[in-house]
Amino acid sequence: MLDLFSIFSKGGIVLWCFQSTSEIFSPSVNALIRNVILQERSGNNTFNHNALSLQYKLDNEFELVFVVAYQRILQLSYVDKFLNDVHLEFRDKYKNELQGGTHNMDFDFKTTFDNVLKQCEHWAKSQAKIPKQMRTFEDSQKSKKTVASMIERKGEEKSKKSVKIVENKSIPNGKVEESPEADDDVIAANRAKLAQKLSAKTKKDTKKSPKSPKTTQERVKKPRVWELGGGTRDLPSLDFSSDKDAALADYADHAPDTQLLGQMAGAIRDLEVESDESSSEDEVEQTHSSPKKSGGMFSIFKGLVGSKALSEETMRPVLDKMRDHLIGKNVAADIANKLCDSVSAKLEGKVLGTFDSVARTVKATITEALVQILSPKRRVDILRDCLHAKQQGRPYVMAFCGVNGVGKSTNLAKICFWLIENKLSVLIAACDTFRAGAVEQLRTHVRRLDALHAGSVHLYEKGYGKDAAGIAMEAIKYAADSKIDVVLIDTAGRMQDNEPLMRALAKLIKVNEPDLVLFVGEALVGNEAVDQLVKFNQALADHSSSSNPHVIDGIVLTKFDTIDDKVGAAISMTYITGQPIVFVGTGQTYTDLKALNANAVVHALMK
Repeated sequence: MLDLFSIFSKGGIVLWCFQSTSEIFSPSVNALIRNVILQERSGNNTFNHNALSLQYKLDNEFELVFVVAYQRILQLSYVDKFLNDVHLEFRDKYKNELQGGTHNMDFDFKTTFDNVLKQCEHWAKSQAKIPKQMRTFEDSQKSKKTVASMIERKGEEKSKKSVKIVENKSIPNGKVEESPEADDDVIAANRAKLAQKLSAKTKKDTKKSPKSPKTTQERVKKPRVWELGGGTRDLPSLDFSSDKDAALADYADHAPDTQLLGQMAGAIRDLEVESDESSSEDEVEQTHSSPKKSGGMFSIFKGLVGSKALSEETMRPVLDKMRDHLIGKNVAADIANKLCDSVSAKLEGKVLGTFDSVARTVKATITEALVQILSPKRRVDILRDCLHAKQQGRPYVMAFCGVNGVGKSTNLAKICFWLIENKLSVLIAACDTFRAGAVEQLRTHVRRLDALHAGSVHLYEKGYGKDAAGIAMEAIKYAADSKIDVVLIDTAGRMQDNEPLMRALAKLIKVNEPDLVLFVGEALVGNEAVDQLVKFNQALADHSSSSNPHVIDGIVLTKFDTIDDKVGAAISMTYITGQPIVFVGTGQTYTDLKALNANAVVHALMK
């Protein structure tokens, strides 16, 4: 039933291994280590890879990892119990060797392993034979209800009346005694209210003047005309989409801001986050520490010497405080819970060192986990990739997607400015054929960027109401024929629940195969960031006909200058997809584009 069971240290030394088939399981175990254990995602101890399900258990005292693998199609109910039993048996049998740090000896564990496996299989069979017993009436919630709990109370006055009307007096036949005097008072009060309502209604009817049927027939709804607001006759004069010469004449006197030139050459500068708040570590320690000040000198030394292993009970107050702190910093609640569960699993059983406190240890572990989450898992060097594509004689294509109003076009223009500052020619494909003014917005950006770097930026547009995938394909072909280095595809904003628009986005990416798909998201969102990224990724995978669909490759985090130190959206977005935050938008000028600094963001997050 089990395909693999392995015991190895966190340093990578395999202490003991059992394998029932000749299949190679090292890729699955390596994927578990790389994607779960190293990425601080150990809150859930189950990991699926290809056709295998892997479950693991961490021993933080001896720095060991116990891994069991079996076919995903199987439903083995004894795996959790089996892992715990093997973990205890191995610790008890080789406790002295493990405390001495001996990992290169021959661990004879096969007999014990087989005995534990047989016992767990027998236990699972015995549990399956026991029929599930139905709950008795005394165990149900219905048995706990009383007459008083079934009375509806709306407001204090009604609750007082209900107390007067019904008195909880248990009688043999199970009925409720009612007070006849209170019943008469309620009836009289209801009659008085009804009389007041009827008299008020008759007064209103007499005040209203009867309308003649002639006036109601002649009344026609007319549009309101605002002063200085123009009218329908001015609509042609407001349409600038076709009159390009007039628009060029309007911007002929616009002087380019030459101070921006040269500021974005080379790599993008790192983001700096300022935080004026005091550290939460003192608050956590004050919450966790006992208010009593007794015990004498021996109690002081007892608090300094690290002789006690961490447990779930000792860490829970600190973890609850840190979880609330992360949620207050705009981290999604689900992500904060998973982070705290992962840290708890990582620290459980670990012995504190001298002068170490629970609060400091938990905070240091969470800080390390957050830095690990924000650090890119692969190389992100867009300039190098653009030059490599240029050597191959093709344009480097980037597609931007996201929900409405997050700043896709604005940050696309910032990235375009950064590229042309580094001597690359850019073609912007106006594939937002739905939003009014989208093409004109890109046209304005192109005009201003071209004033700074003449001939380096171009716009490919086909108007509104056209197929976005077809426009992107024509733009890429035009860029290849014109020897343009980079193509930036601007797409229409769409909500993650709109299936037709998500299907159209998946079509655009499948047909044109961009080198980089960037999701543009706001730094203002919290839980919504999780929903957006998950559904965008899922839609791109579901609506693609390819066996290896192209999903989101990176994230552009916008409006970062509006959140102070509430930087939790960066954690939420990166944790969900595992993809890096490539760009951070911090303002309204073309130079307000930064690269994410993981240490600075985590420092602001933990303050």
